[in-house]
Amino acid sequence: MLMICNPPLEKELTPEEWQAAMAPYVPYMEFIRASGKFVDGDPLHGVSTATTVRVRDGKRLITDGPFAETKEWLAGYVIVECDTLDEAIDLAAPCPATADGCVEIRPIIDIS
Repeated sequence: MLMICNPPLEKELTPEEWQAAMAPYVPYMEFIRASGKFVDGDPLHGVSTATTVRVRDGKRLITDGPFAETKEWLAGYVIVECDTLDEAIDLAAPCPATADGCVEIRPIIDIS
């Protein structure tokens, strides 16, 4: 899984700002699909929509927002099927998020 992390937004984006922000991802996703490795992927809503759930001593603790203050937040994901880490790196490197954020690559465990 390619976990796309961006710096936090200063404010909620208007539909026009969202469209402009997503524009660089159109050719990137075309690149991913053309690789033949694409499985699934989507952007995520901002951290202001996050809810974090913990259970401590049998009690649910619900908080608004992400689990921790961070300099980057999980903005989306792309699931790719690669034979090697190098293949995944080659797919992650062109992602627009790598310019001011990062793409974290994590293998998915198949528990079927």
